[in-house]
Amino acid sequence: MRRDPMDRVIENAFQPGRFIPYHGGFSFVSDLRCAEAEIAELMATDPARVVTLYETFLAGCHAKAEEIDDSDGDFGLFAGSVFCGWIRARQAAGADRDETARLLLRWMDDDPYGFCNDLELAAVKVLDPSGLAVFERDVRAHFDEECAALSQRKRLAEPNPNYARDRWARMLKAVYSQQRNVRKYIGLTAQTELTQADCEAIAAMFQARRKPNDALAWVERGLAIEKRNAFGGGASYKLGAMRRALLVKLGRGGEALDSAWAQFQAHPSKITYAELVRYVPKASGQRGTKKRWRLRSKEIWLRSWNYGSAQRRSRVWLSDWTAPAIHNLRI
Repeated sequence: MRRDPMDRVIENAFQPGRFIPYHGGFSFVSDLRCAEAEIAELMATDPARVVTLYETFLAGCHAKAEEIDDSDGDFGLFAGSVFCGWIRARQAAGADRDETARLLLRWMDDDPYGFCNDLELAAVKVLDPSGLAVFERDVRAHFDEECAALSQRKRLAEPNPNYARDRWARMLKAVYSQQRNVRKYIGLTAQTELTQADCEAIAAMFQARRKPNDALAWVERGLAIEKRNAFGGGASYKLGAMRRALLVKLGRGGEALDSAWAQFQAHPSKITYAELVRYVPKASGQRGTKKRWRLRSKEIWLRSWNYGSAQRRSRVWLSDWTAPAIHNLRI
């Protein structure tokens, strides 16, 4: 059987047998991206050939995984993106959607190098509607199997007995978010556990449907979860920003401003300051009000960092603001 000439391009890009040190990783991955781009260009004329080339490329990624210092994770991220190219090629070639879903899930289930971490988030964006429906069906079957297995166990001795169920649930949530299927997403959270990320996703779907009141209700629900959790959550900042944007859309700009001010008081920083200024009234007759908010926010920053080296850091930080120097600050 004649060898595809692109196989030589792929082989040269991977440099089999040569270990890639950390400092050489960037240029190595750049060469791989160029080779992958050459493959993608063939999709319009010969998608079936491109499917095979992508599979060769994925095999090369797995073979190279132990011949590279991927401390920055760039190679792993690139390898994950190759799966999306493979999906596009199979769809362009008219390949069987059931087989595509089966092979994709097999790769995700047998992933020794972590190339498929969170792959569902990207995969749902490139799967066409029929492919996404098949993927949903297969993932749902796995999820239901895990739910049934959990209900039949008498003793849950594993450290995290819900791990497999939650893994399939995350995939389903990615599907439902892409489909903007609020009903199915909410139904799924009733079988697992409602998180701040879930509330954010549901609120975003309601926003897309132009239902700001429903979106705000779910944002408020997500923020309430943080209050019940002593450790808080990384999603809370984004929920707060979503809440303020929704309040403005609903004609409640004063509440949005109060929220931004409370956030700045609790966590003064450049980010929270920028968020605060966004909600200060910009009408020409209210310039003095906006200026007072700026000065008051500086005062809060100074008071919260008024000690030792932190005070010196605050001087540097304030130098990027509107006041030319701290000694010129007057409240």
